[in-house]
Amino acid sequence: MKKNMAGYWIFWMVCAFMIFSGGSLHAGDKKDMGGWGIDDPYNRYYNAADIERFKAVVSDVIEVVPLPGMSPGVALLVKEGGEGDDIIVHLCPVWYKRADRIGIKKGDKISLRGHYTDINGQEVIMAAKIKKKGAPLKVRLTSDGTPFWTMPPAQLKKELSHD
Repeated sequence: MKKNMAGYWIFWMVCAFMIFSGGSLHAGDKKDMGGWGIDDPYNRYYNAADIERFKAVVSDVIEVVPLPGMSPGVALLVKEGGEGDDIIVHLCPVWYKRADRIGIKKGDKISLRGHYTDINGQEVIMAAKIKKKGAPLKVRLTSDGTPFWTMPPAQLKKELSHD
């Protein structure tokens, strides 16, 4: 009888743990990434050792799907130095920060740090940090390229408090 009671309590404790731990998922959990995870193919295009810096003017704020099967992301169309062809700048997944919440709009003059790469035959910049008058928009660590949306809440809060 004691064996049955012990098994009964263990079963219910495991069930309770699974129920209550499910509510503490954070942005970095794999199931929430939609192809934007740290180990997903898209993130492997980013090279923190090869970062470009330049000034640009924003032509538009758009949504993109960087690779087939990914959830949508927020991107900018920019003109380097305000002239020439538009360059696509990938920022982050929409579920992390919507286009209307990034604080950047058409016509803004920005300074940008990111990695130029070719994704499916299209040259893009994967952004790390964007500055305009006011607070910067940081989406990756400039040191190693870790996406902010993959960080545990405590680390994300610490990184964002450096603004």
